[in-house]
Amino acid sequence: MRDVVITGVGAVTCHGVGSAALWQAMCQAPVRLPDRLPDPYAPGRRPYMYLAPTESLPAAPGAASRLAVAAATEALDNAGLPVGTRPPAPLNVVVGTCMGETGREEQTRAAGGTPGPEPTFSVAAHLGDRLRATGANTSVSNACSASGYALGIAADMIRVGEADLVLAGGADAYSRVAVGCFDRMRAADPVRCRPFDRHRRGTVFGEGAAMLVLESAEHAAARDAVPLARLGQSGWSCDAYHPTAPEPSAEQIVRAMRQALGQDTADGAGVTGGRLGCVIPHGTGTQLNDVVESQALRQVLGAATLDVPLYSLKALVGHTGGAAAALAAVAATLILRHGTVPPNVPLDSQDPECKVFLPHTSSPLATRRLLVNAYAFGGNNTSFLIESGAAA
Repeated sequence: MRDVVITGVGAVTCHGVGSAALWQAMCQAPVRLPDRLPDPYAPGRRPYMYLAPTESLPAAPGAASRLAVAAATEALDNAGLPVGTRPPAPLNVVVGTCMGETGREEQTRAAGGTPGPEPTFSVAAHLGDRLRATGANTSVSNACSASGYALGIAADMIRVGEADLVLAGGADAYSRVAVGCFDRMRAADPVRCRPFDRHRRGTVFGEGAAMLVLESAEHAAARDAVPLARLGQSGWSCDAYHPTAPEPSAEQIVRAMRQALGQDTADGAGVTGGRLGCVIPHGTGTQLNDVVESQALRQVLGAATLDVPLYSLKALVGHTGGAAAALAAVAATLILRHGTVPPNVPLDSQDPECKVFLPHTSSPLATRRLLVNAYAFGGNNTSFLIESGAAA
């Protein structure tokens, strides 16, 4: 089983294009209110979202694809594989997306047109075409944990020798159906995205994309690429409980985390809470998710729960749907690179039911190993490790 290293990252969020813009926002931790949607047909009582800048994005058939191409271009350049050059091995593409290009179809219908035969989930295909990627091209669309599964699939391809070089990540953009459905479920916060806050009333979506260049350690070494981080173990599970609500006992969320940490082995060893430098939780701001995830973290981390800092990324960029896990992976890589856990966006008041550690000042990264969680409707759970170096 070969080591999987991260040699390039790229990101687009409401704070700008590029991973540098994301890191700057992470360090500043601004309390940002969502944007009002510039759409006369925007549905619901809460037509708000954290919108990504569009003026500097490359052309593409849809908004999600534009975000993906921008993030991919940065990631490949970051890895020393700029677009237009021939990579040393076939480039494979795995993209997670929650809504695909649904927004493009909505705009076509609103203008009186009829959407063409192109499938809604075409972001991976557009990205592969733009990059002239000759390896496998895979789209993953299991809701808001999609890019977490995309990273896991990409890592498995490398570990078993099916690929040496994979571009993996996620992208999602505005669509009326996504905003409208969450509003109708009373799951849209009227103020801002504020996970683990006592007064939270739901989530707020954000546009975004994140891409990571994954390679086998051998392939990276052969081309003298310096790994930014290592993609460690991952754990997958399904609640099989409810179409939207998490299972209250968090049994399967705990299982996914323990798989990622190696705590499900025969000897039960693996990574303990004391050996984690940070956790980037799923933390959407919905009432059930934040409480259930907090309970799950206490089961897994035990006495270290209030010592391991959580970095609540969605409070900064909103809930970016299928891109959320990949953005968290980029954020984890940036934390490793800088050796610092940034401050969380301030809460009004932390929910006493969410007994987790959410520091509001930056601190040195105590251990160079981070856990990322990503959950989704249908009870699709995934957790994975981002670690320092080419070996654990």
